[in-house]
Amino acid sequence: MNCSDTPLSEPDADAAIVTDGGVDVDVDVPVSPLERAAYLPDADALLVADLHLGRAAASSVDAPIDDGADVRERLAALLERTGAGTVVVAGDLLHSFDRIPHGVAQDLSALESAVAAADADFVVTPGNHDTMLAEVEAFDGAVVDEYRLADGETIVCHGHERPTADAKRYVVGHDHPALSIEGRKRPCFLYGPGVYESDTGTGDPADVLVLPAFTRLAGGATVNGMRARDFQSPLVADADAFYPAVWDGEREESLWFPPLGQCRRLL
Repeated sequence: MNCSDTPLSEPDADAAIVTDGGVDVDVDVPVSPLERAAYLPDADALLVADLHLGRAAASSVDAPIDDGADVRERLAALLERTGAGTVVVAGDLLHSFDRIPHGVAQDLSALESAVAAADADFVVTPGNHDTMLAEVEAFDGAVVDEYRLADGETIVCHGHERPTADAKRYVVGHDHPALSIEGRKRPCFLYGPGVYESDTGTGDPADVLVLPAFTRLAGGATVNGMRARDFQSPLVADADAFYPAVWDGEREESLWFPPLGQCRRLL
């Protein structure tokens, strides 16, 4: 048996009913997962992570897709679908640490133009791969280490370091999570309600949403058997408490699974 044998349900932007061993569990999920992205209605924000522009150009192996065009076209489609007023990249907009591969500046400029054409703002919270972002003269978006969304409760950051600001929830990337379902690896979201204690120790523990990589060139880390020590982000301190979700493109809906601790026992 695996996670796919457990009954699933479709969440809305306010709450998901997740079936855990036949018992319905209410999980407050204020975001709407989409294809490798999430939309937060209360902040009118489209959230993506790990675009890794230039990954194909930096590779010695021919990529099956034009990653710059693919990222731009899919993001434009999501903006048309959601009508979001802000696009926030939760880090690793770029791929190469030490150079700007040929074509990346043009891809980034075209991406900015696509966001502007949708009348949306473009914000980047730098990740560990974004060391060369300041060198891309064509880039004109806002760069903020930790970006608080318009709802006042959510902070977006890459997640490779512990955030300095307190929030009710954090949206991060960095780990490229994927879920193996019936032998097929699919990009997934991970949502942990009340799993993160801030360094200040003030307030209630925060929720954490880990986004899948937006680039389709990232294989993804299969989370089915991963423990907290296997994650790179310090915001994942209790992996068993995170609920995975995948986007079903055929059904046009997100499907939620029991928490990883439960899934692991079913594998």
